[in-house]
Amino acid sequence: MRPSRVVLLIAFAGLIGLFFWFDLQRFFTPEFFSAQREAIAAFQAQNPWLTALAFFAIYILVTGASLPGAAILTLVAGALFGLVQGVIIVSFASTLGATLAFTIARYLFRDAVRSKFGQHLGAIDRGVEKDGAFYLFAMRLVPAVPFFVINLAMALTPLSTWRFYWVSQLGMIFGTVVYVNAGAELGQVASVGDILSPTLWISFALLGLAPLIAKKILDAIKARKALRGFKKPKHFDNNLVVIGAGSGGLVAALIAATVKAKVTLIERHRMGGDCLNTGCVPSKSLIRSAKMLSYAARAQEFGFKSAKVEFDFAEVMARVQRIIKKIEPHDSVERYTGLGVNCIMGDATITSPYSVRVDGREITTRNIVIATGGAPFVPPIPGLAEAGYYTSDTIWEIRELPRRFVVLGGGPIGCELAQAFGRFGAEVTVVQQAPHLLVREDEDVVDLMQRQFVAEGIRVLTGHRAERVESGEAGRALICAQDGSEVRVPFDTILVAAGRQPNTEGLGLEDVGVTLDERGEVEVDEYLRTSVPTIYACGDAIGPYQFTHTASHEAWYASVNPLFSPLRKFKADYSLIPWTTFTDPEIGRVGLNEQEAERQGIDVEVTRYELEELDRALADEEGRGFVKVLTPPGKDRILGATIVGHHAGDLLAEFIAAMKWGKGLKSLMATIHVYPTLTEANKFAASAWRKKHAPEGLLEWVGKFHALRRGRATGKSEGSFP
Repeated sequence: MRPSRVVLLIAFAGLIGLFFWFDLQRFFTPEFFSAQREAIAAFQAQNPWLTALAFFAIYILVTGASLPGAAILTLVAGALFGLVQGVIIVSFASTLGATLAFTIARYLFRDAVRSKFGQHLGAIDRGVEKDGAFYLFAMRLVPAVPFFVINLAMALTPLSTWRFYWVSQLGMIFGTVVYVNAGAELGQVASVGDILSPTLWISFALLGLAPLIAKKILDAIKARKALRGFKKPKHFDNNLVVIGAGSGGLVAALIAATVKAKVTLIERHRMGGDCLNTGCVPSKSLIRSAKMLSYAARAQEFGFKSAKVEFDFAEVMARVQRIIKKIEPHDSVERYTGLGVNCIMGDATITSPYSVRVDGREITTRNIVIATGGAPFVPPIPGLAEAGYYTSDTIWEIRELPRRFVVLGGGPIGCELAQAFGRFGAEVTVVQQAPHLLVREDEDVVDLMQRQFVAEGIRVLTGHRAERVESGEAGRALICAQDGSEVRVPFDTILVAAGRQPNTEGLGLEDVGVTLDERGEVEVDEYLRTSVPTIYACGDAIGPYQFTHTASHEAWYASVNPLFSPLRKFKADYSLIPWTTFTDPEIGRVGLNEQEAERQGIDVEVTRYELEELDRALADEEGRGFVKVLTPPGKDRILGATIVGHHAGDLLAEFIAAMKWGKGLKSLMATIHVYPTLTEANKFAASAWRKKHAPEGLLEWVGKFHALRRGRATGKSEGSFP
């Protein structure tokens, strides 16, 4: 830092230090101005211009030095000068003071900050260059945002001083008027009766409502800005156009039709989306067939000497397609047309906030819902494309069981399909870059699943980063890096299960101003509204919860909010997002687990019940796994539950309902569960918590009470039964 900057910084810090050392902030309190009110008023009556100039200078000094007291000074301005003169003085003084603070901070800190963090500020700089004035205006409009923080933060950006000045002048006028008006009304209070005056109460109400009013103004400005340049039709063909007929789009369209809105559903490929055609339905069908083979392999556990199942893998895959065909009518064009939805098959392009083009045809609509789902992410691994690969979208085309099957990725999709193919007889290797499988699950869950995989002959390579694929006369192999060395993994077939990415390309989103993040996901607010107020989105297109049931949940908000806004709108509720990984045993979870609680600094008590102690699990030879519940220490409120075991996804429903309706473990324990069923595991987990919190002192007294009723003295050995 230059010597001149160091000197200025020391002087500036010294002045601020002196301000607090001599307790000068006492002069900027309501008590001080109340005590000096008559003296100040007398001086003002004799020297009106001098009072105004002195107040103007003090206000600039306080705001320019980022000292506390600006809010009190604004109220005092109203009391001293009235609404009109007070607004003029404060408006210009606050803007000049803010610009002074902005200039000082820029001179002292910007070069140092940018030299150290410049590589991380590119996106911020681009945003400020494009919309910096709007961002500043938005922050100035809401009085709840500390203005001195805005002054210092904006000084580090490329925003010009002149733009900072005029935007601040304009943006602060609303808050200034509200605060000065409140001060003017307070200045007229001379008796208790004046406190009850309607104008004073209105001023206080405006003061409290200022952030809400400012937000409404800001929303209106943002909407006007986003829609500028697009002509709004006088009449619309639809109330809602939904793009994408997966789980989210189908629910959104059905809701619109149910409430008698005119809705058009557009799908470019197949009705039902990924869930029906390439995701949930085919994978669970394949897993079910693989489960039958696992029972045969475990024949001796069930009292049989042996069991043998002959199968043709092509017929198994044909069964998967038959299941899809059985469910297809539920999501068909015919069904949704009968429900009142106008279904169109074709490629959709959003041409304006009010229109969508489908194969050359323009459709107008009041609102649009983006429900285009996601697709498998394929990392750019050299040689992979040339060698050929499958994803969770294309693996259902396979008809011949691979001998050596490599799964790239150890998340839920990779683990489910790895286990299924392994049970059919493939030599399966799971390659995972992370230190362990299923990175979102707790260590005890992962350990159990990894032991299960090893027991079933699945090779698990964690901490292995895929580097390249080699193809030659010796066959194909995935080359991985692990602890500085290369590991060669031969394969006949490779499945890429490295996550998913949103389907947002080619929709024309950028052309109409819809903001996407770096992953290509549509950015939405708490109402699932995009940066263009007539366009909403749900499901995998927005992330981060890439589940069918989450997409359906979001679809309710993405359809109801545009259909009934501004009369009513609802914030999307993500407080309870359950999910299940359909391995064997299954992994079901809702709420917090241990690693998330630790990461968030939440103190929890863990209660665990082992399924090997459950009668029904033992009868079914399904004693692998456990129920684990997280609660606040000493309380029965459920913060999260993880179940590993047979039908864990089904067992999880009781915990979901309990958390949704605020019921604790005591309620679960007091609920009658059918015997013998797997659901008793939930009750026994609750009982295990209750046992840990048994009132030992009270029970000791109860024991004495019962001993007295038997006519025995307490504190002596009971002896044995005669």
